[in-house]
Amino acid sequence: MTRYTDIAIIGGGLAGSIAAAMLGKAGVSAILVDPHAVYPPDFRIEKISGAAQIARFRRTGVADKALQQATLASENWVARFGRVLDHAPVQQYGIPYDALVAAVRAQIPGTVERIAAKAVAITPSEDRQSVVLSDGQAISARLVVLANGLNVGLRHMLGITRKLTSPAHSISVGFDLIPVGRSAFPFPAMTYFQERSSARVPYITLFPIGDRMRANLFAYRDVDDPWLRAIRRAPAETLAGALPGLRRIAGDYAVSGEVKVRPADLIVNSGYRMPGVVLVGDAFCTTCPVTGTGSDKVFTDVERLCSLHIPRWLATDGMSEAKIAAFYADPVKTACDAWSLDEAYRFREVSIGTSPYWLAQRWARFAVSLGRGVRHRLAGPLLQARSRSPDERSDIRGLTESS
Repeated sequence: MTRYTDIAIIGGGLAGSIAAAMLGKAGVSAILVDPHAVYPPDFRIEKISGAAQIARFRRTGVADKALQQATLASENWVARFGRVLDHAPVQQYGIPYDALVAAVRAQIPGTVERIAAKAVAITPSEDRQSVVLSDGQAISARLVVLANGLNVGLRHMLGITRKLTSPAHSISVGFDLIPVGRSAFPFPAMTYFQERSSARVPYITLFPIGDRMRANLFAYRDVDDPWLRAIRRAPAETLAGALPGLRRIAGDYAVSGEVKVRPADLIVNSGYRMPGVVLVGDAFCTTCPVTGTGSDKVFTDVERLCSLHIPRWLATDGMSEAKIAAFYADPVKTACDAWSLDEAYRFREVSIGTSPYWLAQRWARFAVSLGRGVRHRLAGPLLQARSRSPDERSDIRGLTESS
């Protein structure tokens, strides 16, 4: 059986689900293909934060309802060396990735068909694209949106090759942190920065999800580093060894539940320019979770594709490579991609670089955070309200852009 549609979206994670919701709301014929009728738990994006990132999300038209399912923290403590530098006003939403995807999927109109299967083959052409599914069904579409993240099978089949530009560029560690001997932590949310570069742990961010305090810890380590085994087996002790001053603010703590560890490679693709197929999100290129820019890339890719390029492409016959190239050359997309990649390398160097320049950069950022905290304390609530400019990054991303 062959189904006919304008757009076949392969992959129902965040990027694919937002695309399905946007296109469905615009009245575009679309089919969403993903093997999971209900997206399973996955250690990926767990926090949406900062005015600029939330603005990008809102441009997709699905943010407001999705964020109603998240936990808002309106203040984030910024700390280092066992002392609080700032009580920063924030817009910060904590939500598990599967819950975020579910909240977006709930906004996909009924006109968008959803098929719980895997795409096993794609045959592109200048006119219509043929997609074969694992359950034997077939789809004929004018355009295929490849939003299947890190899955490489279809890309290899299409002749797309990937280049590993920075293997294990960073390591993300996720767990729940609970206070010992108290009912709650003293902070609503906190970003605690490294105390020494040799620990290779740039920071930990603590933020509420429901009644839990979620921890995302980041490290620059090789995948075979014994430290990774230690963080799995004795997470609280290993955390204390990396960031000893954290207990001066948080008090005694313990780690609850599963410790999830995820290495992040930086990958770029080549050979992706072809008729009838367009790549978005991680399927196009990956980013570093340390910088928090992966969400920005997803929101930017999907919003530009679905609000600007797809309506233009569908207005004329065919789906040539020249049409698709307009998306890859989109100045908003390319600027976001370049910024995200630059942040990935720059923040790694400012965290573990040993040259006098990077040492000076670390102390400059410490001074900026300290000065901002003093300003907030002296000026009080009025200045805090005024300081919430559209371009302010209120957590880690603010510090990477401040000097």
